[in-house]
Amino acid sequence: MPKVAVVTTGGTIASRRDGQGVSRPVVAGSDLLGSARTGTEIRVVDVMSKDSSSMTFADLDRVRDAVTSELHDPALDAVVVLHGTDTMEETAFLVDLHHADPRPVVFTGAQRTFDHPESDALTNLSDAIAAGTDPALRGAGVLIAFGGALHRASGTRKTDTTCLDAFRSVHPTGDLPPQRPDPLPWHPISGTRVDIVAAYPGADRVQIDACLAAGARGLVLDGLGSGNANPAIVEAVRDSTAAGIPVVVTTRVPHGPTSATYGGGGGGHDLVSAGALFSTDLRAGQARILLAALLADPDLTDLDKEFDRRSRIDPAPRIS
Repeated sequence: MPKVAVVTTGGTIASRRDGQGVSRPVVAGSDLLGSARTGTEIRVVDVMSKDSSSMTFADLDRVRDAVTSELHDPALDAVVVLHGTDTMEETAFLVDLHHADPRPVVFTGAQRTFDHPESDALTNLSDAIAAGTDPALRGAGVLIAFGGALHRASGTRKTDTTCLDAFRSVHPTGDLPPQRPDPLPWHPISGTRVDIVAAYPGADRVQIDACLAAGARGLVLDGLGSGNANPAIVEAVRDSTAAGIPVVVTTRVPHGPTSATYGGGGGGHDLVSAGALFSTDLRAGQARILLAALLADPDLTDLDKEFDRRSRIDPAPRIS
């Protein structure tokens, strides 16, 4: 019989609604798993019970540590992580960056609470366990099983607040385990501040200056279009990079790669000239995780090259 560790962290999948209709993560892992018929030996590991919107870098580190600890068991076939959907893409990506084991780690959650009459909790849980115990997915790294689909963690993000198939991948995924970059050495990110700054019409440098004053070690600029801003933002980026604080440019546009092609004083070309890096495929949430993980490594010698390599998500054969 396959053996799977299920790490619980809270989220909608572990929530019930009170008399006022407010959802809170109060369902224990044993109660969740007691309702699932999987034909698999399950070990429940309750790590925390939080809305994922409240999770910190320290919480992400705890989840990663729990996954790694479970994988010390050689008899284990996989780890499934139950997680809130708001920040699932960040936690899953952090685990994937450091995942050096051929056994899969599968994240899942729910859009509807555990006590909802049409909850998607048990379906997603069963799908995640099935994916984790599928021999064809050995070596596939960290995956997100949700709404009947299976996604690679890197480049996947939540794109709908209510639909049951809430997540989308940068590229389609498929029948064979995808090629993955070598794992990063593990260093906790909880002491590494990286902030996200939004670009918008008329934006000035106030947000960037405030983040630097607060001690940010890196910044992610959620740019316009293919990765653009304006002259005021470009000058702030220039000052930041001159002070040794890296700035990564991504875009608020849901789909398509970034491209540093526009000039005019505030375009992507100008941002690169000011010292910014471009996140080719990762959007702001995962770009922030990657930048924090790289900054946390005291032995890293070429942040620019490493970020560029890991922010490009190559298409892979189908795995779903």
